[in-house]
Amino acid sequence: MKGAVLSLFLSFVTSALAGTYKRSEHIVGKDFFNAFDWLAISDPTHGRVNYTDEATARELNLTVAAHKKFILRSDDTTVLDPDGPGRNSVRLSGKNNYTIHVAVFDIAHMPQGCGTWPAVWEFGGTWPNGGETDILEGVNDQGPDQSTLHSGPNCSMPAVRHETGTALLQDCNADENSSGCGVRLNQTTSYGIPFNANGGGWYAMERTEDFIRIWFWPRDDHRVPHDVVKGAKKVDTNDWGIPAADFPNDSCDLADWAPHSIIINLTFCGDWAGAVYADSGCPSTCIDYVNNNPSAFSDAFFEFNSINVYTLTGHPYPNDGTTGITSPDVAGNQISLNQV
Repeated sequence: MKGAVLSLFLSFVTSALAGTYKRSEHIVGKDFFNAFDWLAISDPTHGRVNYTDEATARELNLTVAAHKKFILRSDDTTVLDPDGPGRNSVRLSGKNNYTIHVAVFDIAHMPQGCGTWPAVWEFGGTWPNGGETDILEGVNDQGPDQSTLHSGPNCSMPAVRHETGTALLQDCNADENSSGCGVRLNQTTSYGIPFNANGGGWYAMERTEDFIRIWFWPRDDHRVPHDVVKGAKKVDTNDWGIPAADFPNDSCDLADWAPHSIIINLTFCGDWAGAVYADSGCPSTCIDYVNNNPSAFSDAFFEFNSINVYTLTGHPYPNDGTTGITSPDVAGNQISLNQV
């Protein structure tokens, strides 16, 4: 009986505190080199890409840090051998894991160009049961952004939710719906060329046991919360307004999801960008274009001003010091099988 009362009390306290978080990570400039691992792995989404290790990425200036900037880019000088490896690029995996938390991404520029497939997302545990949250993702400059959940069985979303974006499919179960339960944002400036032309903006995600919510504010939006703009030591998501994407746990027990780490990557073609390439108004075929037009990828880069992560305690979930092993799903969404 005492255990049940304690559990109920802790649940009540967690619910009461959710909304107000303390900063546990402030990642700016050179901090990225300490906060992330470089995953030199085969692309699980079958892209025309060669993910490099940290030493190679630094040598080739694929990852560059300044005082308050961090750049992640692809190679834009090499014509590729059709029988050789893909275009050099980078896949980062955060060293810390989180359960209940808020992550705020201040991004000045994202990769653009035909054939590109950039993403900022989170995952952990055994895929898909451990869960995956795609925060920023798209292909071939075809915006706006699409935010998506991928899960194990018995996870679906209501068709009508309190969000500004447009709900797509409702079934999040990767075994039944490889596309996941996505929400298309309504701001044209949330992705690709319009995002970059507007100076970028802020993406934020809040994960609790009751919901996952995603916000986006363009750089010129006067409604950006003050704590988001300033990268404050505390944030209160109750003051952030209606989210762009809302994923409640009405029919999906998000409390069972594994601790997640942040992933940032840029691939080319593959299971999504390649599959819709012909419908995107892009020239040639995706692989031929990526192979033979290196200068077309001079704007295929992320520029981060900062990443701020917030938890209820101000501390990250302890990591076991291991690296995520990934494997593809049929829709081409980046996924993790386990943390081993």
